[in-house]
Amino acid sequence: MLFIKIERFRGAIQLPRLLYLQTLEYMKKYLFIALSICTFVVSAQTYEIGAFAGGANNIGDVGRTNFILPSDIAFGGVFKWNKSKRYAWRASVIHGKFKAVDAKSSIASRQQRNYVVGNSILEASLGLEWNFVDYNLHKLGPAMTPYLYTGLTYFRYDYNYFDVGQLQNSNQKDGSLAIPMVLGVKKRLNQFLILGFEIGARYTFTDNLDANNPVDLPVAQQFNVTFGNINSDDWYVFSGFTLTYTFGRKPCMDCFE
Repeated sequence: MLFIKIERFRGAIQLPRLLYLQTLEYMKKYLFIALSICTFVVSAQTYEIGAFAGGANNIGDVGRTNFILPSDIAFGGVFKWNKSKRYAWRASVIHGKFKAVDAKSSIASRQQRNYVVGNSILEASLGLEWNFVDYNLHKLGPAMTPYLYTGLTYFRYDYNYFDVGQLQNSNQKDGSLAIPMVLGVKKRLNQFLILGFEIGARYTFTDNLDANNPVDLPVAQQFNVTFGNINSDDWYVFSGFTLTYTFGRKPCMDCFE
């Protein structure tokens, strides 16, 4: 009888110790899992979201003929989905303005004409960004690459015209498609921030960004308000910097493919 009581006493002493050891094992296990998840998430940036800021200029029938010479501001937002080390799906919304001045042109006939036109552009673009070299955001250390971007852009702009040398506001907007051709370079600043610089020309399917060919306005049916080269569509260019924040999980455990 005494032996049984002694054994029960020993068991009562051992029970808290067993519970302590089991609890410690569970804590170690859960802590390891939590640390693994945190390390995985921090080192696995698949998506980017950020801002674009820079300038805009036109290439058309009014003003200078420089391909890259911003005359007003441009700003917007950018989102990227990095599908591999070589390419990413990209979407953006950018608003920009430009001002074309004949007096600043190097062409004598434009200087003599002395037209001035401005326009406001709001575009939404979707396409593919291709990296020149492997660009792996899932590994620590520096990452830098030049890149190309193209896709399809839809934009809205002011649809105006000239009358006796003066720009007339028709209070009308129009929409058109454009093909973006963007060349840039990007560099990871730290684990979460990426800085880029790009120059992007947009070939449009309209010839009235600078109000020289307003074929859709009633006034164009009554008077000759067209001028310049009406057989060539206009271009506009956005040049500037991007700053994006990376987040998300990589698509597989051991690779970035």
